[in-house]
Amino acid sequence: MATDAGDPMPRFPDGFLWGVSTSAHQIEGAAEDRERSVWDDFTDVPGRVKDGSTAAVACDHVHRYREDVALLAGLGVNAYRFSVSWPRVNSPGGLDFYDRLVDELCAAGVRPVPTLFHWDLPASLDWLRRDTAARFAAYVSVVAERLGDRVGTWITLNEPAEHTLLGHALGTHAPGRKLLFDALPAAHHQLLAHGLAVRALRAAGATDIGIANSHGPTWPASGAAADVEAAGFYDLLLNRLFAEPVLLGRYPDGMGELMPGDVESDLAVIGEPLDWYGVNYYAPTRVGAPGGGESEYGGVTLPDELPFSLREIEGRPVTDFGWPVVPEGLTELLCGFRERYGDRLPPIVVTENGCSYEGVDDQDRIAYLDAHLRALHAASKAGVDVRGYFVWSLMDNFEWAEGYARRFGLVHVDFTTQRRTPKASYHWFRDVLRNQK
Repeated sequence: MATDAGDPMPRFPDGFLWGVSTSAHQIEGAAEDRERSVWDDFTDVPGRVKDGSTAAVACDHVHRYREDVALLAGLGVNAYRFSVSWPRVNSPGGLDFYDRLVDELCAAGVRPVPTLFHWDLPASLDWLRRDTAARFAAYVSVVAERLGDRVGTWITLNEPAEHTLLGHALGTHAPGRKLLFDALPAAHHQLLAHGLAVRALRAAGATDIGIANSHGPTWPASGAAADVEAAGFYDLLLNRLFAEPVLLGRYPDGMGELMPGDVESDLAVIGEPLDWYGVNYYAPTRVGAPGGGESEYGGVTLPDELPFSLREIEGRPVTDFGWPVVPEGLTELLCGFRERYGDRLPPIVVTENGCSYEGVDDQDRIAYLDAHLRALHAASKAGVDVRGYFVWSLMDNFEWAEGYARRFGLVHVDFTTQRRTPKASYHWFRDVLRNQK
């Protein structure tokens, strides 16, 4: 995909959040200084991570955070989305690291935007158990009490849909369960944890709270009734199931009947009002009836017993991860959300958008980000209240079950020497931000 030296990037509103994102387990390292997480248990099993690696060292960010904050300052972002490791907070002195990180960010003029759960559940806990939601709220209170004097913007959860599907239904992510639809309690308990966390943050005085849900348009493989029905079910499962309890205070299409506990009472908690809604966008999904040939999700082959199959989006370039590049899907998604949810949709922040490409002269990444920013601006012009955009990711990192084989960073990391090298995309994004100012 070649870059396009076309028109200058259109201007976004004053006060727009420009940032990059990371997550604790993927960059922090220093595993010896925290409790074990479900990802430590998962990566200890041979064959579960494609290159056999672990995140025990990763980018060694715990020891190199000052260098990484300097990269943020040089980039010119005004916000940094990172995650707080629950297992680290549970360990002696664990919060001290986040104290130092937040202080460093504030000194650099970068707004800290912590995500309170990004998949690294303490190994002693389980999202299939209801009490994990209450434990999460207690942990959130501890973090908010310590950091709330300097942190104004908070994210409760990252991508509960993927954590449920890949971790609990298909078994390709931690904790490695293959429960299919019996994984739904993990979805409900994460959503309940979100609502309880919003209440805990409000009690601590927070006034700027969101969630980071992954979404993408769902396209039927054809106009045939079976394909349209399968696409509708997929959209229900991956989009509506995680948006509507949060935005509308109800589960869509009878899904609440499949959830555990007093669902109506729980929905009153899950639907606590948000200040903004975070969207992680990578690509649309083309969906057909089951039995239509190759069917994968994020590189994972889906079992035949699911009532849908995933199909290739033809005629599109793909990233090194094999994901199709469809910038206009972001415009379609956000405009569709506005039409679907109307006044119930708070302002939108794109909390993740990025791509995996090799090389330091990463012109394909530049073209990808350029096109997606223009697509985001088109959604804004169409009336969507868009307040921010975060690139995934600041630097190459441990890419979950892919290990170190996928590189999403604006900064190249040599995982042997820990040398950081800004890529061409880093310099391009720096120039975009300078022009926005």
